Amino acid sequence: MKTLLTLIASLVITAALGQDVKVSSGKVTRYRNFPSEYVQPRNVDVWVPDGYTRDKRYAVVYMHDGQMLFDSTTTWNKQEWKVDEAAGELMKNRQVKDFIVVGIWNNSEYRHPEYFPQKALEYVPKDYRDRLVSVAMKGEPLADRYLKFIVKEVKPFIDSTYSTYRLPQNTFVAGSSMGGLISMYAMCEYPNVFGAAGCISTHWPGYAPDSTDYLPKAIIQYMDKNLPNPKNHRFWFDFGTATLDQYYEPWQNLVDQTMKDHSYGPGQWTTRKYPGEDHSERSWSRRIGEVFKFLAGAPGT
Repeated sequence: MKTLLTLIASLVITAALGQDVKVSSGKVTRYRNFPSEYVQPRNVDVWVPDGYTRDKRYAVVYMHDGQMLFDSTTTWNKQEWKVDEAAGELMKNRQVKDFIVVGIWNNSEYRHPEYFPQKALEYVPKDYRDRLVSVAMKGEPLADRYLKFIVKEVKPFIDSTYSTYRLPQNTFVAGSSMGGLISMYAMCEYPNVFGAAGCISTHWPGYAPDSTDYLPKAIIQYMDKNLPNPKNHRFWFDFGTATLDQYYEPWQNLVDQTMKDHSYGPGQWTTRKYPGEDHSERSWSRRIGEVFKFLAGAPGT
């Protein structure tokens, strides 16, 4: 009987052929309807830099909302992160070690239940938790299953198909808004897999920003109990001051205090404020290069 990994490989190798993703630097291969035992199938895009070769190994950045990363001609709002441009330029100038990007598409209907830190719900009053799960999460939180999809299905396929470094010091996770929350959660739940997280415009309110303070307080309580060892883990946090980002600073300040309480210092954690920047791919594209420099460090490190 075929193993799950063999089945995935046979399916996605066929699905990858003939896809056309427009990028300015490097190359994207799209694996359509990547199968899973944990979540609904979705596309997975893999970007490799110009000159990619199996003669050397590459770090890996796993990114959420993968359909928004590379090609604005296909996104719902005609914006993109410009990941290929930023990563390609940084590698060209030897400002980072070489890395590939795995863009995992969201399932829009289940984005909230897949991206909300599931175990943080344990710190939410039961009545509110039940209503939240019923309405916003369509009856079931899915973040733990989503992370299993990444760790147990996507990552093994990537490591067997591409020439990668496999240890945490070269395996990173990043996303924005709810994607920032799930990136933080991934580091806390799988510290033996991920060594650094880029949490961009992190949606600390967890749901509507003016709904309740139950969720941000619960998320911070979860972090306080589960942050990994700062000796070998790193976090990037940032936020703007316009549109949805305007609600984040007070909660980010509490997160920052939690980081200090757990002995995170310079080099292990940074928080950046971007005055005037809003909650959009256009804003995130202007700072993704800084995030990559934090995650991927300098060549040879």
